[in-house]
Amino acid sequence: MTSMLSGLALGLSLIVAIGAQNVFVLRQGLRREHVLPIVLVCALSDAILICVGVAGLGFLVERAPWLLVVARWAGAAFLIAYGLLAARRAWRPSGDALHADPHGQADAAPPTAGGATTTAARTRLAPTLLTVLALTWLNPHVYLDTVLTLGSIAATHGAARWVFAAGAILASIAWFSALGFGARYLGRWLRTPRSWRILDAGIAVVMVGLGISLVLPVLA
Repeated sequence: MTSMLSGLALGLSLIVAIGAQNVFVLRQGLRREHVLPIVLVCALSDAILICVGVAGLGFLVERAPWLLVVARWAGAAFLIAYGLLAARRAWRPSGDALHADPHGQADAAPPTAGGATTTAARTRLAPTLLTVLALTWLNPHVYLDTVLTLGSIAATHGAARWVFAAGAILASIAWFSALGFGARYLGRWLRTPRSWRILDAGIAVVMVGLGISLVLPVLA
């Protein structure tokens, strides 16, 4: 029980933070769009990484630092590109969320009163899942935190290391479920196109900032 609680606490401490993956899950939860598949992908990805770390393969990443370099640059490029797309949505909403009227003004098709988007505004499942997979697996911090950190600490629990891993996996499932399905209760504050533009502006700042922060140590 002690090992499981330790894994639960450490798992929560590592994932409960503002990050690209959490921001994306929150936005999809607010839109009520493909929430269950996204939560499952995030939780399953974490479970795989945790098991890899506990199994001892984290030492491979430690001995081949070039893997993190590749992940760092690929992740930075993806985050900045995603951030620029969010900035474009905030600056000039178009496409699935807005429709231009004959006078050139943007006529919003925002989420419904409960926060859900209309059918026309929904994005396809496959691109959404590819995005969340990229945000998860192209993030070098996930290998440092989930694989190396959790794997190293799990090793100190000896025979109970897999119980520790179970606690960390449980933390991941609980967090992503709360973030994805709990976001709908924020819908009352996001009923207007303007509020969604502000949200997208915040997402753009976070994504671009995270992308730059990944490569700053290399450029410094």
